[in-house]
Amino acid sequence: MPWPILAPIVIVAGAAAIIALERWRPYDRGQPFLRDGFWLDLVTYALFQSYFLALVINLLIGWIDGWTGASRHGLVSGWPIAAQVTFFVISHDLYIYWFHRLQHGNRWLWRLHEAHHSARHVDWIAGSRSHSFEILINQSIEFGAMILLGASVEAILIKGTISAVWGMWIHANVDVRGGRLQWVINGPEMHRWHHAIDHPQGGSNFGTKLAIWDWIFGTAYRPAKKPAAYGLAEAYPRGYLEQQAFAFRPFERFAR
Repeated sequence: MPWPILAPIVIVAGAAAIIALERWRPYDRGQPFLRDGFWLDLVTYALFQSYFLALVINLLIGWIDGWTGASRHGLVSGWPIAAQVTFFVISHDLYIYWFHRLQHGNRWLWRLHEAHHSARHVDWIAGSRSHSFEILINQSIEFGAMILLGASVEAILIKGTISAVWGMWIHANVDVRGGRLQWVINGPEMHRWHHAIDHPQGGSNFGTKLAIWDWIFGTAYRPAKKPAAYGLAEAYPRGYLEQQAFAFRPFERFAR
């Protein structure tokens, strides 16, 4: 089956499997499936925003490629598909670690990132809540690198599928213990602490697919207790347009 057909099937099947795990073995018991903000995350962020930004990012990368002609060099096009996917998964994950960490330390970038942390319930669809400008930056870099370096269509679709499923997995409300595997592969066990109100000062667990970056660079946090709560300590708008606009409020008003 070609990947343009297989990719959405794998994503939907992955979502169904994660939802089933959440119902079978929840980390936070009693969290409703249709929790507050569910439709905002699923319909507005995961469907509408993702579709619209995919069109914008595709046009942007196409314009860059037409101007530079970078993809014609095919720097990675001769590699096996598995090698292409492995290279872009690891390299992009390292980029995301550092950019993610910078977002928590820079007040301008935090403004774009705080929408992602505004969800008070963390589950399979909560990870889709990200400011449009943050998605525009990260996915332009993610897919732009692959296209401009000449990655195959199959490698791009496989990488995108992995990102989609893994994004749902690390936010899942699933009680799982990775053991030694959590030193390498990231999962909800550590990432839930990234969204916790009582996380360490400066943030922790910035990795997405790979936890190894957090252990190497000293930002790993895996206590035995459970988080007290999730989300932001400050009040945050509930509507999509209000959340988008809130990132551009004056800093003086925020300080007061």
